[in-house]
Amino acid sequence: MGCSSCGTATGGKPSGCKSNGGCSSGGCNRMNVHDWLANLPFSDPEGSCRIVEISFNNGSRKEFYRNNSLQQYSKGDLVTVEGVSGFDVGTVSLSGELVRLQMKKRRVSEDSAEIKKILRRSTDTDLQKWRENKDREADAVIRSRAISRQLKLDMKICEVEIQADGRKATFFYTADDRVDFRELIKIYASEFRVKVEMKQIGARQESGKVGGIGSCGRELCCSSWLTDFKSVTTTIARYQNLSINQAKLSGQCGRLKCCLNYELDTYLDALQHFPENAETLETLKGNA
Repeated sequence: MGCSSCGTATGGKPSGCKSNGGCSSGGCNRMNVHDWLANLPFSDPEGSCRIVEISFNNGSRKEFYRNNSLQQYSKGDLVTVEGVSGFDVGTVSLSGELVRLQMKKRRVSEDSAEIKKILRRSTDTDLQKWRENKDREADAVIRSRAISRQLKLDMKICEVEIQADGRKATFFYTADDRVDFRELIKIYASEFRVKVEMKQIGARQESGKVGGIGSCGRELCCSSWLTDFKSVTTTIARYQNLSINQAKLSGQCGRLKCCLNYELDTYLDALQHFPENAETLETLKGNA
């Protein structure tokens, strides 16, 4: 799961993850994609993909942006992109021909007019403003939760993502029922002085944003690589002859573990060859 530079250095701290030995980013391979086409030459440079995949907030959100300049961007570069009435700063997560495959997977047209542009490579001024607004996010989560409780709204603010220029903030929340947050938006806009966008997410998406370690001892799939959350039911556990113990089958999100789906097809294929209504099975060493 870790990168090749994550060996334990002198002093007992890992040296990778760009976190100065602290690994505070929540995972060194979070939502990462290996560009296996990076070193392959192409015969038609003019027809190369001009779309770049940009990640925000340590990979929790990814968007496609158009590169209209002649400048080439590599993975890990910090770039300034078009935002809502301003600009935002993100990290290049993927470039080149593999972006076309990602766009096809997410059903995004390369000619779509909704794809915004990369403005420039981030300057020191851009980065300073970006870091200042990032430092505001933790306090914004605490304050926004307090406001929603005062209004007695049945919802939970999971994360606040502030645009790099500080003009817009996206509030990610979970709720079991529909929430009327019209009054809440007015208070948020007045309190934080930003354009407010409310975005509802599920319990699995919330777990992916928070991150953590699963019962298997590895980083949560939803926070490291899983993007497609398929339905999981207790029927899947019965096919695999697992005891229906809600505590053991549930993940940190409180829902059934996504990994129950991983081996389901293998079990279904094997069950097709199992004899029906057979109490005695003949083996090489006798009956069982």
